[in-house]
Amino acid sequence: MANTLIIRRRIKSVKNTRQITKAMELVAATKMRRAQQQAIRSRTYAEVAWSMINHLAGKVEAKEHPLLKRPLEIKSAAIIFLSSNRGLAGTFNNQIIATALKHIERLRAQYAGIKIDVLTIGRKGAEAMVKNQLRVAADFKRVDINVQVADILPLSALIIKKFIASEYDQAWLVYTDFVSSLVQKPQIKQLLPFPSLKELWEISRTDNLGRVEVEAPIAQLDFFDQNFEYQFEPRPGRVLEILLPRLLELQLYQALLESNASEHSARMMAMKTATDAAADIISDLTLEYNQMRQASITKEICEISAGRLAVT
Repeated sequence: MANTLIIRRRIKSVKNTRQITKAMELVAATKMRRAQQQAIRSRTYAEVAWSMINHLAGKVEAKEHPLLKRPLEIKSAAIIFLSSNRGLAGTFNNQIIATALKHIERLRAQYAGIKIDVLTIGRKGAEAMVKNQLRVAADFKRVDINVQVADILPLSALIIKKFIASEYDQAWLVYTDFVSSLVQKPQIKQLLPFPSLKELWEISRTDNLGRVEVEAPIAQLDFFDQNFEYQFEPRPGRVLEILLPRLLELQLYQALLESNASEHSARMMAMKTATDAAADIISDLTLEYNQMRQASITKEICEISAGRLAVT
């Protein structure tokens, strides 16, 4: 009886856990649909905008705007790292943390003595960087739902300010790209200095700094061989002064949307897996409980029968 009582308690405990994971799965599914819609709606615009930046970077002279400058020597870099605030999302955080750490190792190997500052959005990423003894220069609050452009403005302003002041020679963005509910891919993107299409093509071929996703279709990479001319009204400096910061903000905003959709998708699948596993455990425990109960009943019948025979 004692063993059956223990199994009944375990079944009750697993059922309670299953109810929790099922509820979390439903909540994550609701958030995922909303985050997925946000990411998909603005993705095409962000890709076209990034392609335009890549064209400008190869055609417009650096003197037209400070964000177009290219440092002669790389002495410092900023890693903008997007993770989640909470766990229970499967391998979501582990994958992006591993990607960020590997990229930092590559930068240190390529540029001797480089100073690296990590700018984090998401509590899990900040904790991981501190644990790995990296300098977290700033930690920004992450919004899980209803992401607005205003949420990334402080980060964008900080990056632009420090790059123009030559405190950062490079700025890299590490985030998770949403592919589908089942697939989320860690990505690395060079934000500053703005890479030209030709540089993106060379990076994607050599892959010497880790996987850098080319945001424009591969067919557009042939454009760097063509002679484009840009006309600015009223003047290049004035147009770029307004345009470039907004386009940089857009890339950060889109990355945050992609990361949000990826996080909620990963959490939904993790909770679904946990719910299914709980159901399997309950089934196994129920079978074991019934077998033990049947064995106990059979034993009692045998004892009663033996006693009856002894009396007669």
